[in-house]
Order: sequence, then C-alpha cells, then structure tokens
Amino acid sequence: MVRLVPQRSEFFELYRKAGANAVAIATALVELLDRFPDTSDLSWDIKELEHEGDRLTYDIVDLLNRTFVTPFDREDMYRLASALDDICDHIDEAAGNILTYGIEEVRPKAKEQGQVVLRAAEKIEEAVALLEGFKDSRRQLAALRDLEDEGDRLNREAVSELFHSNGDAISVIRWKDIHEHLEEAVDACENAADVLEAIFVKNH
Repeated sequence: MVRLVPQRSEFFELYRKAGANAVAIATALVELLDRFPDTSDLSWDIKELEHEGDRLTYDIVDLLNRTFVTPFDREDMYRLASALDDICDHIDEAAGNILTYGIEEVRPKAKEQGQVVLRAAEKIEEAVALLEGFKDSRRQLAALRDLEDEGDRLNREAVSELFHSNGDAISVIRWKDIHEHLEEAVDACENAADVLEAIFVKNH
C-alpha cells in the first residue's frame, strides 16, 4: 500500500537504528581485536549485527517503496541506507579475515585502526541523530574527515612496518589485507558522511 503522507518518524527512527547498529558492530570489532584469540562469542555477534544492518536497509527501502512523499530526496535516502549498511559489511569482512587467516596475535596498529573505526562510527551515529529537522551536523562531519585522515596514516604506517619486518611473505600478505580492510571500514564511514553532508546542504 502506497502512503501519501510522509512517514517522517518511521524513516528517521530506522536511520537512527542503523547508526546505532554501526556503533555496535564497531564496538564488537574493537573487543575482538583486544580479546583475540578468545573470540568465540564475538564472531557470532559481529555476523548477527551485519545481518541486522541488512534487515534495517531492507526495512528502509521497503518503506521508501511504499511511501509517495518522502521527508527528503528519495535518491539520498537510498544512498544513506546503503552507506550505513556498507559500514557493517566492511567491519564484518575485516573481522572475518582476522578470524580465518590463521594469525596468532593482533598487531598493535590493527588495534589502533579498530579504535578509529569505532570513533568514526560514533560520529556517524551522532550525525544521523541530527538528521530529523536537518540540524547542524558539521562538527561531527568535520571530525569524521579528521578520523579518515588518521585512518589513512595508520594504514600507511602499518603496511610500512610490515614490509620492514622479518615476517614471512604469507604473513605479510595476510596482514596487509587485514589492515586495508580496516581502512575500508573507515572509508565507509567517510562515504556515509559525504551523503549526510549532501542531505544537510540540500535541506538546510
């Protein structure tokens, strides 16, 4: 059934849930990195949170398809739902690599990257919470740009350390992949920030 009246509260609540889910999965990633190799319950938690991200994306798209008048640009609403889901997907991929690559201990730079992922997800959650009413989120989005720069720096340093280490080639390849997937999770947060910034500019 197509709805003619904007379902503003439903949309914004779903986006808030998606932002909170991004923080939850990023928190689980940090715990996984800190507790490794004792990760038996966390691997399940991360996969379930990734599935929750998929469910929330489906719910947003389903509501969009049933709503005639939307609270802001329909294309931006699709893009934001997809960007928030991408954060969960990249975190899930990073965690999966850590769990399946046969590593023995987590490198310190990876733990630092995990913290940046979590801080970036928290800023996304804050910005999404300001979406209803199109409140000013420039402070949160600026902080996200800084975190993306920090993530780039950490990834460069981590890869440089790898190539200057005495590790075997397979270990170097595995860890390079892990570091890059952690950086992609930060990049996903920046992509979500780009969408949020576009929405703010169009509706402010």
